[in-house]
Amino acid sequence: MSVKTLFAFPNPVNETAVRVTATGVATMALLALTLQRPELLIVIAYGFVARALTGPRLSPLALLSTKVITPRLPGPHRLVAGPPKRFAQGLGAAGAVAAVVLYYAAGWHLAAWVLAGMMVALATLEAGFRICVGCMLYAALVRRGVIAGTDCPECSDIRLPRSDQVSV
Repeated sequence: MSVKTLFAFPNPVNETAVRVTATGVATMALLALTLQRPELLIVIAYGFVARALTGPRLSPLALLSTKVITPRLPGPHRLVAGPPKRFAQGLGAAGAVAAVVLYYAAGWHLAAWVLAGMMVALATLEAGFRICVGCMLYAALVRRGVIAGTDCPECSDIRLPRSDQVSV
């Protein structure tokens, strides 16, 4: 596998797999928060960084979602644009890494737990309601010309349908 292939992000992505992965993130963040287990923040941060950089290739949670769980779920499954999902994973990576740094390096435990709570809320919105706040921010940045919209026509023109139905 070449470096270019390793760091490629799938486009489009299966929204069901994304939602299954988000369920895992929400669950881990909730466990970290309720059990006060900061080491889970490291696992979450690794997963977000891995997914932002390589898609599901180096993320155990995403591999479980894409290779094991999603193929066993009844379809049809929707394909959605990859670039907004990658942007959202990058935002998740920034927040999760910040939580780890705040907890372990700065000793600001409460701030780290607040970020963990935000991860629970945002991942739950994606998993349960198909609301991707990172994707919404991406689309807003495209519409304002901050990000080129050539990689996501749905982002630059709100009138376009989000995706088509496909089967896995």
